[in-house]
Amino acid sequence: MSEVLNKDALLRERPTAAIATLRSRGAIMAVIGIAASAVGFFLQGKVAFLHSYLIAYMLWIGITMGSLALLMVQYLSGGAWGLVARRVFEASTRNLPLMAVLFLPIAFNLPTLYSWVHPELIEDVTTRAIVEQKHAYLNPTFFLIRAALYFAIWMGLAFFLNRWSKEQDGSAPRLPGPMDGRMRMLSGPGLVLYMLTVTFMSVDWVMSLDPEFYSTIFGILTLGGQGLSTIAFTILVLAVLSKSKPVSSVIEADHFHDFGKLMLAFTMLWAYFNVSQLIIIWSGNLPEEIPWYLERLNSKEWGPIAILVLVGHFALPFALLLSRSLKRKASTLSRVALWVLAMRVVDLTWQIGPVFRHDGHSLGWLEFAVVIGMGGIWLIAFSRNLAGRAVVPAHDPYFEEALAHGGH
Repeated sequence: MSEVLNKDALLRERPTAAIATLRSRGAIMAVIGIAASAVGFFLQGKVAFLHSYLIAYMLWIGITMGSLALLMVQYLSGGAWGLVARRVFEASTRNLPLMAVLFLPIAFNLPTLYSWVHPELIEDVTTRAIVEQKHAYLNPTFFLIRAALYFAIWMGLAFFLNRWSKEQDGSAPRLPGPMDGRMRMLSGPGLVLYMLTVTFMSVDWVMSLDPEFYSTIFGILTLGGQGLSTIAFTILVLAVLSKSKPVSSVIEADHFHDFGKLMLAFTMLWAYFNVSQLIIIWSGNLPEEIPWYLERLNSKEWGPIAILVLVGHFALPFALLLSRSLKRKASTLSRVALWVLAMRVVDLTWQIGPVFRHDGHSLGWLEFAVVIGMGGIWLIAFSRNLAGRAVVPAHDPYFEEALAHGGH
């Protein structure tokens, strides 16, 4: 009986101060970021702002979708690492309606962002011919229909996983059975749908910015980036929540160690995918693919950014995350996680920026301003989501087993 009461106490208790900290940080980010973005809009114009907006959007939709993927992975694989972070993943997935609303500026400005919307305005004859060949797929109507389908699938998966998880909190603790198994039953095909939709999404929203470019691994690269961004963000949130009950009662150094190992694994995975794409395209030396890398590696504007991505996104985090003691301390691990998120912005700018900028400029302050502004709005909504539910899934049938084994 005491076990049940203890579990019920964990479900009732809310880390009010920690969530208030997250909300206040989100508000500060929103005010500073939106103000700076407005200044950038007037100084650099609508076009530059929309380019930065797309970069910011890809970062935050990546964290939202990466949370959905890791939530389903946790249901399928088990493990204490995911159990202590489950409510962080769930709160992130409940931001999908917000991301659908934030997609509207992109939907309403397709001609500004995507050259294939008006192929007759493309000056290069070869590029125009390629775009016209792809018109059946790359046209505004079909683009928006696909986007609506993506959001419908994502929100459907998030809705049922969150609903069933809430029902689990409201029911008495039980042994593993059908009520627990339905989350796993949905997560299997859900992961397949996630990989398919995110692959097509990355082609539609990012790769089609350069309609000549083609890569069979681009979707997988996006999946890896989303996973890395999500792990980094989750570490930052857990570092704040671990200072208050009930999270402080269940999270240990082993859990942060596990998340540090996951961030190291995703860092290596991201690097592997990028090197694989580079080797395949570079060895093929095809005219529709190789210019994408020539501009990003050889130009004086983007060549230094490529070095920054190599060192800052891979070499430095890789070297730091080899340390066992660093991974076991929430404070030091969260600093590495924050750095990784900053490098994710740099990497996305390196991917997207060269399509638009041919004026001698590369990475600028406007990208970070829009990322911070959008992130503030996202974090406020996330904090509200997190406050509305129990932050510890104490009625999960594997809860005691996970705590008994610490991390892993």
